[in-house]
Amino acid sequence: MNLKDHIREVPDFPKPGILFYDISTLLAHPDAWQVAMGRIAKAVAPRAPDVLAGIESRGFLVAAPLALKLGLGFVMVRKKGKLPGKTVRHEYALEYGTDTVEIQEGAIEPGQRVVILDDLLATGGTLNAAADLLTKVGANVVGAACLIELTFLKGRERTAIPVDSLIAYDS
Repeated sequence: MNLKDHIREVPDFPKPGILFYDISTLLAHPDAWQVAMGRIAKAVAPRAPDVLAGIESRGFLVAAPLALKLGLGFVMVRKKGKLPGKTVRHEYALEYGTDTVEIQEGAIEPGQRVVILDDLLATGGTLNAAADLLTKVGANVVGAACLIELTFLKGRERTAIPVDSLIAYDS
């Protein structure tokens, strides 16, 4: 099955000149979604993770069902102020300014093998921030996976961990 057939392309979203790759059409197609989960499970399982970390918010849609499929735990990496209780934060640079990601204190045990999941890899900034945060709390980040990779933005080249993607767009 060609999963690209189930990704809707939305021109000029969220602003003019941007082509947005919408995974909602993939999520809505049960057979395609099963195939996507099977393929991403096949990519992630050899890394032998103890837990999967999903990046807010579409990364949750990938990581939570994959964790269930693989019999693993799932933790959330969220934007600042979205998680209850004590959190550990990591601030990272954006093109103009900074942003912050958080994880709940104690969500990861030191030494646990973690794979990070997101829907899309673009420049790698958020993925790197999540990896830095997880490393800060003692995780052994063994890889990352995403549904879509925008190869022309070279995010993989800016990332120190191995990355698996199901669908690549070259432009």
